[in-house]
Amino acid sequence: MADPSSYRPAPGAIPDAPGVYRFRDATGRVIYVGKAKSLRSRVCSYFGEPLHPRTRQMVTAATAVDWVTVGTEVEALQLEYAWIKEFDPRFNVKYRDDKSYPYLAVTLDEEFPRLQVMRGAKRRGVRYFGPYSHAWAIRETLDLLLRVFPARTCSAGVFRRAGQIGRPCLLGDIGKCSAPCVGRVDAEQHRRIVDDFCDFMAGRTDQLVRRLEREMRQASNALEFERAARLRDDLAAVRRALEKQAVVLPDHTDADVVAFAEDELEAAVKVFHVRAGRVRGERGWVVEKTELLSTGDLVHHFCRQVYGESADVPRELLVPELPVDVDALSDWLSQRRGGRVTLRVPQRGDKRALMETVARNAGEALTSHKLRRAGDLTARSQALEEIGQALGMDTAPLRVECYDVSQIHGTDVVGSMVVFEDGLPRKGEYRRFAVRGDTDDVAALSEVLRRRFSRYLEAQVQTGELGLDGTGKARRFAYPPQLVVVDGGAPQVNAGAAVLAGLGITDVTVCGLAKRLEEVWLAGREFPVILPRHSEGLYLLQRVRDEAHRFAITFHRQRRSKRMTASALDGVPGLGEARRKALLRRFGSLRKLAAASADEIAQVPGVGPRTAEAVVAALAPRE
Repeated sequence: MADPSSYRPAPGAIPDAPGVYRFRDATGRVIYVGKAKSLRSRVCSYFGEPLHPRTRQMVTAATAVDWVTVGTEVEALQLEYAWIKEFDPRFNVKYRDDKSYPYLAVTLDEEFPRLQVMRGAKRRGVRYFGPYSHAWAIRETLDLLLRVFPARTCSAGVFRRAGQIGRPCLLGDIGKCSAPCVGRVDAEQHRRIVDDFCDFMAGRTDQLVRRLEREMRQASNALEFERAARLRDDLAAVRRALEKQAVVLPDHTDADVVAFAEDELEAAVKVFHVRAGRVRGERGWVVEKTELLSTGDLVHHFCRQVYGESADVPRELLVPELPVDVDALSDWLSQRRGGRVTLRVPQRGDKRALMETVARNAGEALTSHKLRRAGDLTARSQALEEIGQALGMDTAPLRVECYDVSQIHGTDVVGSMVVFEDGLPRKGEYRRFAVRGDTDDVAALSEVLRRRFSRYLEAQVQTGELGLDGTGKARRFAYPPQLVVVDGGAPQVNAGAAVLAGLGITDVTVCGLAKRLEEVWLAGREFPVILPRHSEGLYLLQRVRDEAHRFAITFHRQRRSKRMTASALDGVPGLGEARRKALLRRFGSLRKLAAASADEIAQVPGVGPRTAEAVVAALAPRE
C-alpha cells in the first residue's frame, strides 16, 4: 500500500483548468480515470480527509497521478470516455450486466429484407427495434405479426436452398411468409410488406387497424366470408401485439427513463426504453461505487458508458437528478445522436409516475443482487485466501494465469492462456499459441511458458518496469501473474518451474491441477497438496483449469478444420483460396461438395467446367 503523500503533486503544479486525470499503480497500470472542470480542485480533493473507504483504497493502491488539460468540459468528457474504454481501469464504475440484449432487426440493406433477432454491435443498413429483455419476447411478437406482415425470417442459406429446389419452407406453406424465395412476391412487393411492418413497430398503428377493419367490412358485405375471417384473425393478432406494448406516454415521446437504487457500496440502475409512447424494452445493471457518488454523478457515469457504446440515443432522458455537468453532457450526447438530446427530471404527470415505477424496479433489483451476490463475493475472497495459504504464498493471488495444451498425436499443437483477476475471468487478456513441430505436452507447455514470459521480460527491457508503450497503453504480456496454473501433474509443473527459473523469474508461484484425483502439485514436491472437496479454492482452480482447456480445444479444432479443408482441395489446378471459399460457401461442407456433380460445381461464379471436373476428381473416393 502506497502512502498518498509520497506522490502528491504540489497544488501549484496542477492547472486550474478543465481536463482528465489518471491514477496509476506500481506497475504503471491505469486504475482510475476521472474528469474535472477544475483539475486543481478535483485532484487535490483525493489527498484530503475524510475520504470514502473505496476512494481511500484507490488512492493507496496508486503510486502516481497525471493529467491532461483540454479546452472545454465536452472535450474532457470525450477524452474521459476514450481513456476508460482504452485502459479499462479497475476502480471506475462499470455498467456490466453479463449479457448483450437482443433487438428485433430488419436488414433493409438486403434485396429481400429479413426480420430476425440480433445481438451485439449495430451495423449500417439495419433498422433496430428494442432492446428487449429476452429473445423469446421478440419471437412471440414476430409470431403474432407474421400473419399480418408475412416477411422473410429465414437465413441466407435456407432462402437460397428454397429457391434452388423451388419449394418454400413451412412458414410459406402456412401463410406466415410471402415466399419471395420462390417468386410468390417480387422484391418491390416484399419491400412494401417490410415497410408496413417497420411503420407498425415504430408506433404508427392506428392507420393499420383502421385499414384492416375497413377491408374486413368490405369483404363481409361482398359475401367473401373466408377473406373476412382471415382479416378478422389478422386484426386480432395486431391487437394482441399492441396489448404487449403498453402505451405509457404520448405517441410522439422518444425517451429513456432512468432510475437508481443505491447504498454506500453499490447502486442498481434500471432503464425503460420508451419509443413512440410505448415501452419497447428495459435493461438493468448493478455497479460498485468506487468513491462517494451522488445520484447526479451516477447519471453522468451511466450516460458516458451506456450511450458511448450505443448508437441508439433517445431525444429525451428522464433522470432522477441532473449531474453538475448537465450542459456538457447534453452537448456530448447530442453529438453522438446527431440531434438535440434533453436531460430532464420529471416533476408530475405520466412521466413522473413512470419514473416511480422504474425506481421500484431498481430497488427490487438491488435487493435481489444483494441476496444473490453476497455469497459469491465472500466465496471468491475465501477461494483466493485458501489457494494462497495452501501453496505457501505470502498474499492471495489476485492475478492467476492458467495454461493448457491441445493436440492429436503431435499434430495441430496449440496452447492456451486464460487470465483470472480477483477470481473472475478477464477474457480480453486471453491468449492462444500455435506450437510448431512434433512435440509432446510437456515440451509444448514449456515452449508456451517460455514465449509468454520472454515477452514479459522484453516489455520490461523496452519500456521499463511500467510495461507501457509510447502511448501510455499497456503492452501485451506486460503484467505478470502471482500464480501460474498448468493442466497436469508433477512433470508439467516441474517443466513450468524450470522455464521460469531459467528466465530468472522467481516471484511467480507455479502449480498444477491433475485431473484424475484433482490434486494440486508444486514443483519439487514428492507429494501433492490435497484441498478438501468442498473447498472454494479447489472449485476456483477447477474453473480456471476447465476454462483453459475449453479455450485450447476450441483453437485446436479451428486449426484442424482449416488444415483438413485446405488439404482436401490443395493442388487442384486453377483453384485458389478465393474459389475454395466460394465453393464452401455455396455447398456448405466438403461432404456436400464431394456429392455435387461437375455441372453443379461449374455454376459457382469463377469456377469453369475444367476446374469443376478437377474438383470432382480430387474429391472422388479412392479405392
